[in-house]
Amino acid sequence: MQMRNNTFVTEFVLTGLTDIPELQILLFVMFVAVYAITLVGNLGLISLLRLSPQLHTPMYFFLSHLSFLDVCYSSSVTPKLVTDLLKEKKLISYAGCFTQFYIYVAFATTECYLLAVMAYDRYVAICSPLLYLVTMSLRKRVFLIAVSYAAGNINALVHTVAASRLSFCGLNTIHHFYCEGPPLFAIACSDVSLNELLMFVCVGFNLITTFVTILISYTCILATILKISSSKSRQKTFSTCTSHLIVIIIFYGGFGIMYARPSSRQTHNLDKIVSVFYIVVTPMVNPMIYSLRNTEVKNAFRKFLGRSVFQHM
Repeated sequence: MQMRNNTFVTEFVLTGLTDIPELQILLFVMFVAVYAITLVGNLGLISLLRLSPQLHTPMYFFLSHLSFLDVCYSSSVTPKLVTDLLKEKKLISYAGCFTQFYIYVAFATTECYLLAVMAYDRYVAICSPLLYLVTMSLRKRVFLIAVSYAAGNINALVHTVAASRLSFCGLNTIHHFYCEGPPLFAIACSDVSLNELLMFVCVGFNLITTFVTILISYTCILATILKISSSKSRQKTFSTCTSHLIVIIIFYGGFGIMYARPSSRQTHNLDKIVSVFYIVVTPMVNPMIYSLRNTEVKNAFRKFLGRSVFQHM
């Protein structure tokens, strides 16, 4: 039997994004700015939705949770990424690694389900407008949100427990800038076939379930819109879905590139680039998409600014 180094690993070394000092400084400044915009944009949108009575509708209820999830899963990785850019050796403790892994997977999976819920919400609003407020009651909304969070936490728990059972025999360098499944499996000295199977089955199930829900919802929406005789009315109705569709394309595009490819062990640099876009950039862009393309949000923001200016005069 082959002898192995059974030294217990207490911390991991992250390779980070780059080891070029000049580029690290540039990325530090850029990511700090992006993260600040992410926090201000998403938390600002949540505050606006809560403070504007005209936005207390089911659609914006779900949108506030989307912004919350963007802040959470971005915050699980970005602060550590930013501080590591200023360090020569990028370390993360064993417990810290698995905590980061759990939080990231939980919130990212929850967002996956929330986007499907938001597609269903648009389906009800457009295909059954007279029953919209009855169908999407507060009780129904809370239930759909609870299911989304439960799915995210169950998925994260399954992967984290399975990963925590792996043995790490001296090799502790993770070829990534955060604790992600495949790079972590690559340095394990025990059998990872179960982990890879769980990753394939769970990611596949989550993607297929939510994407099929979105696809069916928008197929029904498209069929309803095509029945509208006025082109202006068709355009106005479809415009209520465009922001959500853009977010779906960005989210599932990044998700698919990350997980629907062969093992990332041979494509570390590509994985890092895709992960930066998916984890750092997308949460910043989402509130901009909903704010800049949504007339109701823009009007609420103007009223809020006007009220604030008036109160300080």
